[in-house]
Amino acid sequence: MINASLPALRRALDEKQISSVELAGLFLDRIEAANPTLNAFITIDRDGALTAAREADARIAAGTAGALTGIPLAHKDVFCTEGVLTTCGSKMLANFVSPYDAHVVSLLKQAGAVSLGKTNMDEFAMGSSNENSHFGPARNPWNPAHVPGGSSGGSAAAVAARLVPIATGTDTGGSVRQPAAFCGVTGIKPTYGVVSRYGMVAYASSLDQGGAFGASAEDCALLLSAMSGFDPRDSTSLERPAEDYSAALAAQAGEKPLAGLRIGLPREFFAEGMSDDVRAAVDAALEQYRALGASTVDVSLPNAKLAIPAYYVIAPAEASSNLSRFDGVRYGHRAASYGDLNDMYCKSRAEGFGAEVKRRILVGTYVLSHGYYDAYYLQAQKLRRLIAEDFKAALTQCDLIAGPTTPTTAWALGAMGDDPVQMYLADIYTIAVNLAGLPGLSHPCGFGAGGLPVGLQLIGNYFAEGQLLSTAHRYQQASDWHLRRPDGAA
Repeated sequence: MINASLPALRRALDEKQISSVELAGLFLDRIEAANPTLNAFITIDRDGALTAAREADARIAAGTAGALTGIPLAHKDVFCTEGVLTTCGSKMLANFVSPYDAHVVSLLKQAGAVSLGKTNMDEFAMGSSNENSHFGPARNPWNPAHVPGGSSGGSAAAVAARLVPIATGTDTGGSVRQPAAFCGVTGIKPTYGVVSRYGMVAYASSLDQGGAFGASAEDCALLLSAMSGFDPRDSTSLERPAEDYSAALAAQAGEKPLAGLRIGLPREFFAEGMSDDVRAAVDAALEQYRALGASTVDVSLPNAKLAIPAYYVIAPAEASSNLSRFDGVRYGHRAASYGDLNDMYCKSRAEGFGAEVKRRILVGTYVLSHGYYDAYYLQAQKLRRLIAEDFKAALTQCDLIAGPTTPTTAWALGAMGDDPVQMYLADIYTIAVNLAGLPGLSHPCGFGAGGLPVGLQLIGNYFAEGQLLSTAHRYQQASDWHLRRPDGAA
């Protein structure tokens, strides 16, 4: 059961081969055994999970079960969950118990999914390695001396180690796709606005988007179908009909299931900077796509190289504004001693925020300040428009864009601790997708040096989630990279 796909788990539950309570207990025991090593979970909610599992068993017995009823999952600790700690990986919220559910959490509860707990993450989703968590870094199941990626590293590590079949994440500049690549699982970030941000603690509001982790595209399709949809409480939520992304997976069969599909290869993604082991795995995956009937065409994203400087102006600016609410007054960390109100603000924030969060707040405040707004923030927004136009032009020449998810495999813990800029560059292939608001998916495509996973990224046009998932699914039907498990996860 541990390595079963979601459809297989669904059949096992429906046919009474196992109960939801037994299934939840199986995964909870795995979490409690492995978490001291992997640190993938901040909170394990055994009592809440078993209560939800009993309710799921009642629904199954009554014949009212849905696709996710009784299926265990985990939430990234950025989603507010009623009655459960929601820490955002920060000392600032280390004691915060949410009084309400995020829209994503609410939808998945309604679907009957069983939440086992909250996963580790970079503090306030700021980071690419999960080393910025107040609760210590999560570790990569393929090699615990290496990072799992970030900021959703706990969710990716949990799915890779089969501590949970599926998990939620958030993606601001690659924080679902990059850890999915590092941990050898599938992860998808949908079009901006497809998943509600209500109850998702904000980092950069114009970039943040909820996403899904699973072993395969098929599992991600089932999870994303349940967690997406219009929410009137989120002003950026798109009012459009809900989609069943798993339905697209049934289309096309035969020897050349991807016949007619044009995959664009941006020359900027295949220039210098990509390690040889990643290049070899990506080239082999593209050859597999050609064998499945797809054709590849060269395209260009000339402003892609400007994505990182644009992002690291826009995202910190929005973070500076969003994180101003954490002042020690209403909730969260408050300094034990202070002289006056201003001193309380200063001490509470100095004690509550970690180094990377402080760095981004300072940068964001600077670029929004008088005399610098036009020179930095406004220029970054203009670059953002140019990047989006590049994607628009490229997607007139192809159906999807493909390339590496990351320039290297996962690095060792602490390897980039003294060089935050070098860590920022690890998101060079993912950030532009968020700036343009497009959907992106990463799936396993091989292994690099040291037996660490490599991910291939697929990028689609707006609302092309079904096409991305279907394309990845065809690849996974012809390969077994997504079925590989790290030692101890068999």
